[in-house]
Amino acid sequence: MDCLIHPTYFPNIAHFVAMVNSNSVCFEVCDNYQKQSFRNRTEIYGANGKLALTVPVSYTQKNRQLYKDVKIANDDNWQQLHLKSLQSAYSMSPFFEFYIDDLMPLFEKRFDYILDLNLYCFEMLLECLQMNLVTSKTKSYEKEPVGKTDFRPLVMRNHKVNTLETYTQVFTEKHGFIPNLSILDLLFNEGPNTELYLKRQKL
Repeated sequence: MDCLIHPTYFPNIAHFVAMVNSNSVCFEVCDNYQKQSFRNRTEIYGANGKLALTVPVSYTQKNRQLYKDVKIANDDNWQQLHLKSLQSAYSMSPFFEFYIDDLMPLFEKRFDYILDLNLYCFEMLLECLQMNLVTSKTKSYEKEPVGKTDFRPLVMRNHKVNTLETYTQVFTEKHGFIPNLSILDLLFNEGPNTELYLKRQKL
């Protein structure tokens, strides 16, 4: 199975389940940008429950823009805010210290376009997971792709995902298990077991 999927900011677990269980991954880069999606947002588990980290972008609904043309609004110090949120949420997790140094370039390097950030983010995560995935990018937009399983709906925040197996999260005792958070939640809590977890899941 080959999968067609959107590159997103620190993809959620369902995204990674789709990618890891495919023969190859084709990133959709020729679509129009849509607000209210995971293209510029990820969700983590903070002390008060689910917490959204959003990358600010310069985008107006009036002028349709391709995803690859949408710029990041770098006026705010969003990278440092996201890093502090991750430190606050996961500093007590078993594998935070093990991985955070490898991810630091994402919080120190300047990115002008949200698509470039997301593709780089994916590369960094593959290094952390020590995984190799065969990837490509679309050359044109196809409403109904041929020869690929279409996982593009996973980018929408209201898309329902079937039950994912539970694992221990930092604040489970306070708020219970929260499924399908950012892959970072799984990585910081499960470490080297992350790949095995992903391969056991079904979408």
